Amino acid sequence: MIPPEHNAEFVYRMERILDIYHRPYDPLHPIVCMDESPNQLIAEVNQPYRASNGELRTDYEYERKGTVSIFMANEPLDGKRIVRIKDTHKTADWVDFMEEIYNAYPHARLITVVLDNLSTHKPAAFYEYFPPEKAHQMLEKFEFVFTPTHGSWLNIAEIELNTLKGQCLNRRIESKEKMILQVQAWEEDRNQKEARIDWQFSTNEARIKLKRLYPKIST
Repeated sequence: MIPPEHNAEFVYRMERILDIYHRPYDPLHPIVCMDESPNQLIAEVNQPYRASNGELRTDYEYERKGTVSIFMANEPLDGKRIVRIKDTHKTADWVDFMEEIYNAYPHARLITVVLDNLSTHKPAAFYEYFPPEKAHQMLEKFEFVFTPTHGSWLNIAEIELNTLKGQCLNRRIESKEKMILQVQAWEEDRNQKEARIDWQFSTNEARIKLKRLYPKIST
């Protein structure tokens, strides 16, 4: 959802992200998009069966088995992604996932992370879960860039999450363990293929197509 009228805060955050997406690839300064999403665990009540034409059919009845949280980190320019399935999506889960991203780029000087501005995404929380020396060291290596309110569509990781759901999670999966196995296989395949996302929308295009968002300046 995009704001209906001029919004300087939205424009500022949007243009910053769009400029970041058009930086040239730099392995010492990777751009990583991070997103998370809940996903239901659903079990079959009756086993799928094959119709007379050979088509596999699923009964409409199902049983809810709770939810898990999918954490996605995607580096669009390098075709790399990290996906983890967690029980919850609390601040502790986010900090733990950020540590995985940190460890995945040992040679990077700075990691720019584009992410949604959620209440659980608190850089200060690093000091709640790590000794101050480690928290400081990790935060020195991260540059957090938050999407504007109503601007989650600017997060490329959201596109990758939708791809995951469409290619891997578009069926009933009843347990966290089974989902982890399915997602790991998908992640490995996508990484081997170095599947990239070609983001085209630019700041100049935004100033034309989303002109209504820009404050009118009186001269």
